[in-house]
Amino acid sequence: MRARRFTQLTAACLIATIYTPSMAEDTTVSPDKIIAEFESIFGVNPGHRRNHTEGLCAQGEFVGAKEATAFSKSILFNGKKIPVIARFSLAGGNINAPDTSKSPRGMALEFALSKSSIQHMTMLNVPMFGAATPQSFYDGMLAGRVDPATGKADPEKIKAFRASHPDSQPLAAFMGSHNPPVSYANSDFYSIHTFKMLNKKNKVTLVRWRFEPEDGVQRLTDDEMKSGPSSFLEKDFLSKVSAKPIRWKMILTVGEPDDVQDNPTVLWPAGRKEIQAGVLTLTSAAKEAGASCEKINFDPLVMGDGIAPTNDPVLLYRSPAYALSFAKRISNQ
Repeated sequence: MRARRFTQLTAACLIATIYTPSMAEDTTVSPDKIIAEFESIFGVNPGHRRNHTEGLCAQGEFVGAKEATAFSKSILFNGKKIPVIARFSLAGGNINAPDTSKSPRGMALEFALSKSSIQHMTMLNVPMFGAATPQSFYDGMLAGRVDPATGKADPEKIKAFRASHPDSQPLAAFMGSHNPPVSYANSDFYSIHTFKMLNKKNKVTLVRWRFEPEDGVQRLTDDEMKSGPSSFLEKDFLSKVSAKPIRWKMILTVGEPDDVQDNPTVLWPAGRKEIQAGVLTLTSAAKEAGASCEKINFDPLVMGDGIAPTNDPVLLYRSPAYALSFAKRISNQ
């Protein structure tokens, strides 16, 4: 375990060092600029992630379905029990963010495929991302800066940003019409990005995936958002997982060759083929401090054989940005 964590830190620092803007097809904003903006907006909590700062750890297993082997040769789908470390989180860098806030929730997974191979999945409970490029994401952060005079973001700046950045509008519309989940256990989670799967014949298939909760998706009502406690997600999940295992079905959406693969703000057309690719079962959970997920850098580009990235600029950008954040928090900055 120590060797793996050391390798992750070394890899993180290496990625941060060798990263060039062309990797993400965006030459106007660097990862350190993004991380600096998170620190400017939310402050610095030494030893913590810059984004998705508030989190909860869990552990369990994943069992893949044989139907998925038609698309991927990954060990993930061999039908055996694969150990999993999970992390649930709230988007943003506010360590005291209220659980009723209308911000995305995250589920990050580390699958121990073998002694020398791991697979990461970093997902959100929204079906699309809010920016098509790192520059657009950064512009949104600038537009959402809090005005010191009012203590709130300037609605006119946000309005102007959305008008000039149409890629931000689908997520804004989704968040406006969907309240947060009542529990991490009652939330679905989406890959956001398009990935490539390679089978034993190295045939490439475009895929997206989501994890559907066994107990169904349930959202807070408007009244619950106004009157409910500001912190409940951690206590709720710890209670539920201690009573029974919590499960999600992994649903694989199979893309067509001409489906959009480099823009995470665009949804695929309805009616694409879907299969159940496996079942995730979580059997224990703990507060993050000192727990299994605390020191993991859930880099979405950490993949085993059989799953590969597309040329999505946001997906490619996440890895070096995560690396910088990881290097800072692992050194208690």
